[in-house]
Amino acid sequence: MYDSFGKMGSNVEAGNVNQPGAPQQCRSAVGPTFSGKYCQVFLRQGAVQYFVGICVPDSCGEEDVKTLVMQSKLQIHEKSMVPPLSPILNNQSAQEMIMTHCSSDRNAPDASDITCLFVCCMMIAVPLAATLFTALRKMEQSNKVNTPVDVSSSNSLNFYGTMMTNGTTHSEMNGRTTEQNYSTPSVLCFPQSCVHGCLQAFSLQTTSQSIFNSSSSSTHGGYSSLNGIRVLSLLWIICGHSAQFPVINNLDNYKTWRRTVESSSVYVLTISGPVFLAVDSFLLLGGLLSARSLLSSIDKAEDKLSASLVAKYLFKRIKRVQPLHVFTMCLTISLISLVPWGPYWFPFIDTMMDCKSYWWANLLLISNLIPVHDICIPWTWYLSLDFQCYTTTPLLVFFYRLNKRVFAIVAGSLLLLTTVASAVVTALLRLPVFQPSTMTSENYVLYYYVKPYTRYGPFLIGIMTGIHLRTKKKLLLRQKWQAALGWFCCLSVMALLVGLAYILRETPAYPSLPHALYQALHRPLWALCVSWIILACEEGYGGFITNLLSLKFWVPLSNISFACYLVHPIFIILYSGLQETPIHYTDMNFMYLFFGHLVLTLALSYVLSLLVEKPYLLLKGGNL
Repeated sequence: MYDSFGKMGSNVEAGNVNQPGAPQQCRSAVGPTFSGKYCQVFLRQGAVQYFVGICVPDSCGEEDVKTLVMQSKLQIHEKSMVPPLSPILNNQSAQEMIMTHCSSDRNAPDASDITCLFVCCMMIAVPLAATLFTALRKMEQSNKVNTPVDVSSSNSLNFYGTMMTNGTTHSEMNGRTTEQNYSTPSVLCFPQSCVHGCLQAFSLQTTSQSIFNSSSSSTHGGYSSLNGIRVLSLLWIICGHSAQFPVINNLDNYKTWRRTVESSSVYVLTISGPVFLAVDSFLLLGGLLSARSLLSSIDKAEDKLSASLVAKYLFKRIKRVQPLHVFTMCLTISLISLVPWGPYWFPFIDTMMDCKSYWWANLLLISNLIPVHDICIPWTWYLSLDFQCYTTTPLLVFFYRLNKRVFAIVAGSLLLLTTVASAVVTALLRLPVFQPSTMTSENYVLYYYVKPYTRYGPFLIGIMTGIHLRTKKKLLLRQKWQAALGWFCCLSVMALLVGLAYILRETPAYPSLPHALYQALHRPLWALCVSWIILACEEGYGGFITNLLSLKFWVPLSNISFACYLVHPIFIILYSGLQETPIHYTDMNFMYLFFGHLVLTLALSYVLSLLVEKPYLLLKGGNL
């Protein structure tokens, strides 16, 4: 048990102050009447906060551990087993107890854990059963191939055993905020075989076609350049999360990381400031495609914007988002109770465990409106924000159809309000321009980062861009000099926004005008730049950028991007939470972390897209 105690390591000056010990070794220690229990003691010594792992008999509780440490009872040869940091490293020798935490070697699932496991199993079992049904049905029909068949009363078979119907589905594209046309078979409800239609929609034979359907979406007005923008933005976010999550408390050379990464533009793909501009790209795409989807529905409804059409429009969005969202939430809750976490898991558990108290906020898509430390699986705040912005599209489209001047006044006022709100919140609360890796500015997330009144700008610009692209009568760009000037301004502004994120990265000690102006303007400006790229590509002035963003390679990745967004933090947290020793920052280590997380994310996202997400998109009409 002594060997399981945490001990001071080297490189303390670079940030290696935590002393995790050996949790598994402690739990494996067995005496005549007891076994080992791993506990963590969180201490403060001067300006330094750290934890020490200790091993005590399983009869000890957290209060007992606190008493043992405070009264210096944990000693060997009259030397404390939880000694203070050396005076050479810290001029303050007095230790202050912050808290203690003990972990159990057995995680007993409660009723909510069992319910979530059941939900996950059922959501996986139904598509597998439907796949088996479709395969057996194909075999049965193939055995009757020589029997005369009445074509008018039977369904012909498509490849992979799926039954053809007389239409194609208009299903939403993957990606957290976007939609796209697929040419996969639609699933209509036949009176004599409604159950069969539902099972067909859930079968892998049907859902697998939509993943690898690489037909150009531009044929249907789908703006093929969006695939590349979506995937590149997603990769940027995954790279940033892969670097940011371990930095919070897992590095043994955090100060080295700060000196190397936070001050160098070479690491623009990993520092948290510029990375989250990719989120604004997603908001822009969400607004653009929400406007296009609603306008298309209005055209099909004989140019009528009715209450029932708006209700169907919103329900379609819920059907698009919630199945995989609920599955991810249940999977996360289940993992918490089943996985034997290491010493670095505890800082995450307070947030993750809130799923049992605030799961309803995720179901209602309002999780971004509650305090950030109460959000169930915190990265899903975006889904709530996206849906709240999505509900404003019908109103803006109504104003556009009513009077274009009224629409311009309303849209301009909303853009001005969200810009001013961002500046005021930043100045009054003295916020940084992005969330520091130390997580010291809690107000940044509480009052700015996840709120609709500060993040609506890019989505609004997306709505205006979508309306323009859907209703334009003539090209906006008519001469090459216009396109050249537009590209120069676009790239210059994007580079300036990224550069200023480094210049203004420190949290201001007083209300700062530069920070407030940057926070107010950088998200709308970034969205305008991405809008320009889309417009230039659509009007034939994108050059090689159009070819790059429209590659068919992006299509299957784009089709699973929504699942990738929901899944990738789970792998990152699993990796960090299962570590028994700190991670050492080097460029090579972090590169391997990124690619490892990416490969696992793509694999699981493909499976979940087939089994959980796509079936609900293919259900139509009477199948619901």
